[in-house]
Amino acid sequence: MAEMVEKEEKKWAVSWGGYMEELKKGSRIAAPMVAVALLQYLLQVVSVIMVGHLGQLSLSSVAIATSLTNVTGFSLLLITNFGLAKQSGVAGGLETLCGQAFGSKQYKKLGVYTYTAVISLILICPPICILWIFMDKLLPLVGQDTLISHKARQYSLWLIPGLFASAILKPLTRFLQMQSVTLPMLLSAFLVLCFHAPVCWILVYKLDFGDIGAAIAFSLSTWLNVILLGIYVKYSSACEKTRSPLSKDAFLGVPEFFRLGVPSAVMVCLKWWAMELLTLLSGLLPNAKLETSVLSICLTISTLHFTIPYGFGAAASTRVSNELGAGNPEIARMAVKVGMSMATIEAIIVSIALFFSRHIVGYAYSNEKPVVKYVAAMAPLLCISLVTDSIQVVLSGVAKGCGWQSLGAYANLGAFYLIGLPIGIVLGFVAHLKGRGLWIGIVAGSIVQTILLSLFAIFTNWEKQVAKAKERVSTRNSSSQN
Repeated sequence: MAEMVEKEEKKWAVSWGGYMEELKKGSRIAAPMVAVALLQYLLQVVSVIMVGHLGQLSLSSVAIATSLTNVTGFSLLLITNFGLAKQSGVAGGLETLCGQAFGSKQYKKLGVYTYTAVISLILICPPICILWIFMDKLLPLVGQDTLISHKARQYSLWLIPGLFASAILKPLTRFLQMQSVTLPMLLSAFLVLCFHAPVCWILVYKLDFGDIGAAIAFSLSTWLNVILLGIYVKYSSACEKTRSPLSKDAFLGVPEFFRLGVPSAVMVCLKWWAMELLTLLSGLLPNAKLETSVLSICLTISTLHFTIPYGFGAAASTRVSNELGAGNPEIARMAVKVGMSMATIEAIIVSIALFFSRHIVGYAYSNEKPVVKYVAAMAPLLCISLVTDSIQVVLSGVAKGCGWQSLGAYANLGAFYLIGLPIGIVLGFVAHLKGRGLWIGIVAGSIVQTILLSLFAIFTNWEKQVAKAKERVSTRNSSSQN
């Protein structure tokens, strides 16, 4: 009798009705997470836009600072995402641990894992801060302008408080995400953006803080987000089952967190590091201010778009990890199909919209016609990047839900450092295609990355993944009891 029931459940899981049911579940997670990611990322967009209207020097220095702080700091902590899109980082290990623990109804483990993540990420912050403090000494060594390097360091120093805030914020968001508790994050992100925009404007223009005013506003806004979510987690009945006091288990779990979190960070960051590196290399091209500004704008647009498929990836990660923890391989497989279909449709729509608005989109970041014209010329390549980004972010979410972040890291390493970067450097500097050549390298790497991650998903043995999830949770249970 039990076998017959199981067979019927499998038939339902792979049927059209099963697809629509999973689409509803995935959409209830994806839609709020898209909004959360977009609202959080708009903090940096608002900062860049306001600084951009101070002139090319300010835009270039902030672009360099943003690139380096993303490469060396925020992308290690976040996922996300950048920032949000890069918000996956080391905290991405929680998507495996918390998601599968929640699916297997080991609720108290979520609180322990979250404490472990906060402790681990805070430990990462001091070495990153030292690097930022000496940024003005390091940038000239790779050919950057001295004045730009100095201003980039000033901007980075005021982002340090935001770095520590992010070390707390990202585990909190994962804690809520893996329980499908998304509305509090949405409301918090909206309130923080409403706070950030006027505060940033006042600091930059009214109080004449200039560049650093935007960095101060970002740090203040990130801490406000931490406070709002912290209050919710502390007192909400929705988190009653998963809240747990700080204990020695949180400290004992740090080694395992890094074992899962570091590959998760590497998997996501390898791509973003490559993109940021090409942005830095654009500073070595003729007319460096123009090239750096335009590639920074393209990267900003790409990351802004990333917030949309990020929601699909978050939904895929949550649904896959929850169902693997609950022992439902067919539903986990269906969650992957749903995430891929949503991401593909979204990518086509956004790419078409960007292509037909390519001649005006640059004005959002700069009033200078050379910059706007260059952005329009880069738009077709950017459209291709958006399509590959949408697909690969869902596949990355699947990787984190399953716990095979290491395979994703190897795929990204090969795609971007054996193919993408060399192609970009050759086309940009040897073939003299300049910024276009650098971005073609990114497109090539993205295509290879998407193909490799697709192959991993296609050939995944879902029954085996269920067994691994059970083993992972039971191992953690045993270690806690000991």
